[in-house]
Amino acid sequence: MSLVRNVGTIGGLTLVSRIFGFARDMLLARVLGAGLAADAWQLAFTLPNTFRRLFAEGAFSVAFVPMYTRRLHAEEGGGEEAADRFATDVLSVFVWVLLGFSALCMIAMPGIVWMLAREYQSVEGKFELSVMLSRVTFPYLALVSLVAMLSGLLNARSRFAPGAFVPVLLNIVMIGGIVTGWYLRGASDDDTIVAWSLAISLALAGVAQLAYMWWATRRAGVQLRITTPKFTPEVKRLAMLMLPATFGAGIYQISQLVDTFFATSLPQGSLTLLKLADRLNQMPLGVFGIALGTAILPMLARHIQSGNNAEAQRLQANAIEIAMLLCLPCAVALSICAEAFTAGIFQGGKMTPEDTALMGNIVIALVCGLPAYVLIKVFQPAFFSREDTRTPVWVAAGALAINVALNFYVVPRYGITGLAAATAVTATLNVLTLYTILQIRGWFHFTGKLAGKIMRQLVATAAMGAILWWLTPQLEPFWRGDALGRIWSLSLLVIAGAGIFFGTAYLVGALDKDLLAQLRRRRPAEPVDLAD
Repeated sequence: MSLVRNVGTIGGLTLVSRIFGFARDMLLARVLGAGLAADAWQLAFTLPNTFRRLFAEGAFSVAFVPMYTRRLHAEEGGGEEAADRFATDVLSVFVWVLLGFSALCMIAMPGIVWMLAREYQSVEGKFELSVMLSRVTFPYLALVSLVAMLSGLLNARSRFAPGAFVPVLLNIVMIGGIVTGWYLRGASDDDTIVAWSLAISLALAGVAQLAYMWWATRRAGVQLRITTPKFTPEVKRLAMLMLPATFGAGIYQISQLVDTFFATSLPQGSLTLLKLADRLNQMPLGVFGIALGTAILPMLARHIQSGNNAEAQRLQANAIEIAMLLCLPCAVALSICAEAFTAGIFQGGKMTPEDTALMGNIVIALVCGLPAYVLIKVFQPAFFSREDTRTPVWVAAGALAINVALNFYVVPRYGITGLAAATAVTATLNVLTLYTILQIRGWFHFTGKLAGKIMRQLVATAAMGAILWWLTPQLEPFWRGDALGRIWSLSLLVIAGAGIFFGTAYLVGALDKDLLAQLRRRRPAEPVDLAD
């Protein structure tokens, strides 16, 4: 029940953030389209976010959260004061590392952009604009990395809401940036004005996020301060754990940068279409996958620390069932309704029907790997909670090698759609390898009960898919029509698909009826094993 409650808190607030994110991208698509300024902005937005996922949400979080959790709950020498003292030591070192790294990257930005997007030099002004925008956006890395640290600290205390809410602030500020840029541009049709406004709004959003998270940690009773940097034994141990985790997270982020490199070598607008298509893929991944991964890590660390392996197995089984219950129908629905969503959400203004048709194909390729993306988020905490940050590194390294090889083959032949498909294939190989290692080590095994539940979920998913396959073309005149027609037709697709899926899932036993009864009563009850 605590896993469901925590995932519900994180997922619910992440859903709010994704809705604001869609509003942001809808405005962005109409105002900038898929042209020079849009591609330059997407690259400038990608760089700080790539390093954010590398340092903050990747290596740092997976190493810091288990160590902080152990100090918080240790019977001897632990407690809130000891945990806060450890966090203060880490913060005092981390902040200077971030500032130094950000400054170096801003100085070296022309070289960084050249390595990723040298083809931009063939379009007048595109390379220079990308460099300038990237220098404005890059300070966001330091700000949001501190936000991620404070969020992980609160997650260890089972306070998940503040960390899940901060992306909402990002999207609100950036929507303001788009509107401001559109107003300043006026009738001049100079898209660079909008791009500059967006870059400045990203830096301001980082300030707003950090201010909010600092207030949230103070409100939670956490006492942090920045002191003279001291490399205590605990900080050194954290650094040693972060090194392989950085490499592991770095492999994934290098994979993203490799995709960016290949996308920038394709016709103008390809990078923008890939990033917008990934927004649809990131909706279920962000709401379900990241929420599960965030919630399960501190809980799993506590069970493993206490030696309760049976509870750790049950928790992971619960997470897998919840993940598949939510992402299987999302993957099938997005693949069937891909063009309906891309046209209904993004088409208009400078975003043409040809652009959204190509974007729909990219979405289909990406969501083929959606179950794998989500399960990676569920399986990795089983390693991180045991302070094994090396194994996922080697698995990710193998996946990266395969991904690069596939890209060299598919991109010249199938373009941006082939690039997205290669990502889905390598994610599937990654998750299969992680599961195999977990089973060999005895850390998790797939039970017959869990397999039975997933088979029932597949039955419900097939029923939903059949309805959407018939309904989507029937509604095409409406999801290609005016704003009102798009809203009600896309809403009908979502409501019909969800209704058929959950109705069928309830009838065939894919939903745990005891769990539903507990949720309706809204009170604590005996733990329910979702793998039953």
